Amino acid sequence: MTKNNDVHAVPAEVVMDFLKKTMPFNELEPDELNSLAKQCQIDFYPKGTRIFQQDVTEVMHFFLIQKGGVRIYLQDEGGGITLKDFRGEGEYFGALPIIQETKANLNVETIEDTFCFLFSKEAFLHLVRSSPRVAQYYLKSFSEKLVKTAYHELRQRKVGPRLESGLYLFNARVGDIVKGVPRAIVSSDSVQFAAAEMARHRIGSLLVNDASGKLAGIVTDKDLRTKVVAVGLKYETPVSEIMTEVVHKIQSHSVCFDALLKMMSNRIHHLVVESNEEIIGVITTHDIMVLQGTSPIYIFREIAAQREAEGLYEIAGRTSQVVRSLIEDGAKANNITRMITVLNDHILEKLLSRLVVELGNPPVSFCWLLMGSEGRREQTFMTDQDNAIIYSNPVNEKQAKAAEEYFKVFGEKAIEHLVKCGYPRCPGDIMASNPRWRQSYATWEGYFDRWIMTPNPEEVLNATIFFDFRGGFGDLELANALRKHLAAEAAKRDIFLLHLARDCQRTRPPLSFFKNLIVEKDGEHKDQLDFKTRGLVPFVDFARLMSLKHGVQETNTLVRLQLLQEREAMPRELYLEMIEAYEFLMQLRLVHQLQKLEDGKTPDNYINPKYLSDLEKRTLKEAFAVIQRMQNFIQYEFKLVNA
Repeated sequence: MTKNNDVHAVPAEVVMDFLKKTMPFNELEPDELNSLAKQCQIDFYPKGTRIFQQDVTEVMHFFLIQKGGVRIYLQDEGGGITLKDFRGEGEYFGALPIIQETKANLNVETIEDTFCFLFSKEAFLHLVRSSPRVAQYYLKSFSEKLVKTAYHELRQRKVGPRLESGLYLFNARVGDIVKGVPRAIVSSDSVQFAAAEMARHRIGSLLVNDASGKLAGIVTDKDLRTKVVAVGLKYETPVSEIMTEVVHKIQSHSVCFDALLKMMSNRIHHLVVESNEEIIGVITTHDIMVLQGTSPIYIFREIAAQREAEGLYEIAGRTSQVVRSLIEDGAKANNITRMITVLNDHILEKLLSRLVVELGNPPVSFCWLLMGSEGRREQTFMTDQDNAIIYSNPVNEKQAKAAEEYFKVFGEKAIEHLVKCGYPRCPGDIMASNPRWRQSYATWEGYFDRWIMTPNPEEVLNATIFFDFRGGFGDLELANALRKHLAAEAAKRDIFLLHLARDCQRTRPPLSFFKNLIVEKDGEHKDQLDFKTRGLVPFVDFARLMSLKHGVQETNTLVRLQLLQEREAMPRELYLEMIEAYEFLMQLRLVHQLQKLEDGKTPDNYINPKYLSDLEKRTLKEAFAVIQRMQNFIQYEFKLVNA
């Protein structure tokens, strides 16, 4: 531990020379740097010295390592180390407990003889408050380190281990599992030659090049079975007649999760792997399943194999198994919700495809719209249904009547099937079974125009649900056309955007003046925190508002924020804080809901902070503090003087 009689003065010029080479101090003005250097002391710690003991040490100095190194770790009640971090010359410790006015949040122990520059708590706090650059630097650092640590603790403490070996979807790179060199033939070669080449090299696919050597397609063993043997096609037929011309590619540095997701989304089993614009091989779903041991692709295949809607009911309930595996493997919330979305979309497409077969072709083309969290691709466990139907404008009264009758039956049957799959009905009846929400394109365009042009509280509420729509099945161009219309019109309606901006300010983060968490005082959720309404919704609302203002047509919250940042519509520092905070809140929600499911309870969005660790509480407070900065930005951006 630090002893006062071991601390020594150090010449200011020595400190200044060191600080000039160290972030973020090298960005300070000379006068600031000189003033800080004069307040510095130096201390020596032999190897094996524990400088901080978590939850015990009162932190009175900010430590900057001048020479040597330390390890930083968490220790559980049984003495097990749950986190390791090593810091060396030019790195620091002690900033977070000083700013948050807490005892040491981690253990810090020297791994070699170490010298540290020490700055008093008062001097460091003055620097943070007077220098925005320094404040931003440590805020970003806290966000990255704390969230990473909290993710680890959430997985270790809240989700018990499985018997199977761990997954590798998020660690292995696509390029690492490519086997052998890519094999190719030319498009004029016969299908018999293609089969012989596959047999000779013991592979299941061949790339197909045109006469100039340019990639023209891919042919698989499945193509040979279904397009040649099954239909009696002549073996001398050119391979160009059976190959798939659209070849999906992925970069070698991508992780296997992205490859798996791309295969599932496009319903394919092969991906061409590129590195520096050069094809280096082909990977398959089998390659990933062998690597992983178990895979979401099994559920995907079960969905594809079903011939009746009833067969999907039980499969839909197994999504939690996939989520559990992904959480164990360290997946962040965005990866998990993307996978849930892909599986749910496949179930939806299978159900609706069967309905079209059952009812016959519709009188006009249509698109099934997904809204709310489904529209944003942010579903968790069995999110309430929010859906609708949009269909092409009928050409006459007879066609209009036929469309009304067809989609009435279609919508009601579809909702019933989804309920049996475990997707609850929307409490507000925003579903395709409601006649108001199955309408022609012209009617839907009229809805959106009215909501934008005459905003009132009901229209603003509709915006939070309907404006996040995407096409889920059918003629997706209907949804795309409506999205383009909305993007063009909303950006021109300043009054409407002003109403949305004010609505964004109404939900304040649950933090008291003294930065304590605010919980429900009474009722069903007494002593609990609604981290969806008070935590996640402000981020979703912000991303929607700014996207409408800047014509961004994407619906996913994190992608919206990324596109806004690329357009320089928000400060980069705020963007980095927001994505870290939002992902942590989503992660907390997923782990909490998974626990509920495994305890045989209904998943919800309420959590009692007393069941969180100190680290989780600190990270949660950091996330809520980001909401305050986000709302301050909205107030400035939209000039909300009375917000």
